[in-house]
Amino acid sequence: MSTVIEQPVEARLVAAAPRMPSIPATLRYDRSDPFAVRMTFPAPATLEGVEVCWTFSRELLAAGLEAPEGHGDVRVRPYGYDRTVLEFHAPEGTAVVHVRSGEIRRFLESTGELVPVGLEHLQLDLDDGLAELMRDAA
Repeated sequence: MSTVIEQPVEARLVAAAPRMPSIPATLRYDRSDPFAVRMTFPAPATLEGVEVCWTFSRELLAAGLEAPEGHGDVRVRPYGYDRTVLEFHAPEGTAVVHVRSGEIRRFLESTGELVPVGLEHLQLDLDDGLAELMRDAA
């Protein structure tokens, strides 16, 4: 069984202009970092012209499907019947995208099959992490 799940999603950028261009994005989950989800936007879709990757908790993404969640750089909330809004806050500005809720649910179901919610801690190698901390302290 693979230890990484990647799912392309269609994100629609919310801008001041009335049209909402589609942006290909990728949701990624890695068993080795079981609490985190990454959402990557390709270089052509960013202001800087470089790929941008945001990391946030799987719990935030799941909770944001049902009610507004997040108080920091990433915020998630439901929007209407079938959309979810993700807000990404950076010093350069804020990007707001809509993603179909069904795509997010499908992604979360796949991550749950790989690492069930509540059992993430079993994926962590605490002995290696502690050994690394001790090496750095010496």
